[in-house]
Amino acid sequence: MSVSRFFLGLRPNGPTRAKHAGKTCGNVRFLNENWCKIMALTSFLQALDNLVTQATEAFESAVDQEALEQIRIEYLGAKSGRLKEVQKGLGKVDKADKPTAGKRFNEVKKQIDAAFTAASDRLEKSAGTATTAELFDPTVPGVRPPLGHVHPITQTIEELCDIMGRLGFNVVEGPEVEDLWHNFDALNISMEHPARDPLDNFYLATAQMAAGKGAVPMGNDHWMLRSQTSTVQIRSMEKTKPPVRIISLGRVYRPDTADATHYPMFHQIEGLLVSDRVTMADLKSILHLFAESFFEDDVEVRFRPSFFPFTEPSVEVDMSWHGRWIEFGGAGMVDPNVLRSVGYDPDEVAGFAFGLGIERICMRRFGITDIRELYKNDVRFLAQF
Repeated sequence: MSVSRFFLGLRPNGPTRAKHAGKTCGNVRFLNENWCKIMALTSFLQALDNLVTQATEAFESAVDQEALEQIRIEYLGAKSGRLKEVQKGLGKVDKADKPTAGKRFNEVKKQIDAAFTAASDRLEKSAGTATTAELFDPTVPGVRPPLGHVHPITQTIEELCDIMGRLGFNVVEGPEVEDLWHNFDALNISMEHPARDPLDNFYLATAQMAAGKGAVPMGNDHWMLRSQTSTVQIRSMEKTKPPVRIISLGRVYRPDTADATHYPMFHQIEGLLVSDRVTMADLKSILHLFAESFFEDDVEVRFRPSFFPFTEPSVEVDMSWHGRWIEFGGAGMVDPNVLRSVGYDPDEVAGFAFGLGIERICMRRFGITDIRELYKNDVRFLAQF
């Protein structure tokens, strides 16, 4: 009798039934058990295939994070998730088939986890795009970002360069670390002059001694932070034949105690004009034109006799502005020894020079009473100018 007939419920007829009864029953039980085992593995694998297809479609259909979380619980829930339910079918699979079934189960779990991660990333990205789109409205007036502006000292320097440029002066610059020749000797400042005092200058040799490198003799081959921008005038005359018409601007350094009117670093503007016919009247005219242009008002200029090693005669320059006389700097005719030091003949050419403190001019212009405010970098203060 065939197995198919047994499963169909057919019984054998006649003597065949009696003859083969015992043998047939044994074969049927064996085949039935194997068939059940095959069906258990097949059903388990089919259930996994159906689950991964359904889970992938469900995750892809999620429209927000809340829906995605509900789908995750449905398929990947630790207690009652559908993957957990299918996993129980692994116990019905024959021992010999469990490696195959377990391998496929792990693959399906990874595929479902990957589908969940992909859906989560998709929703996060779309949420970010939607948020940006919602926040941006091209019809709403924009918010103007805060803009910086030029520091008041730099404003003053730029305006001074513009004014002196219109008066025919060229702007020149020079090094801030100078040798003693250009800072003192060429400017007719003798060795015994108090302007050379180490307490009044920043000598690099003094810094070396303070660092424990021993005493270093301060000859002309040693260096210092320049104490005046007159050094640039010397360098310019060494390279240029008369006529010379220049202004030099920049930082200078002196070891002053910082207070309302002093600072160890400040800015100077110095002017120099050398030609064959130059007088004190020319100097006063230039300074008067400069003051009227900068302060945009009627300004008086007066000279008071003074002394500087590099000019002869020398004067202090005062300017009357808003009813007050204000000291602005020093000036005078270039000393013949200075002209000789750069190779000029004082019998053929003459010149005048003047020097003004840029911070002092800036403070008068903007009504600032303490020089230290200019270097605190307080944006609230600087934004006023």
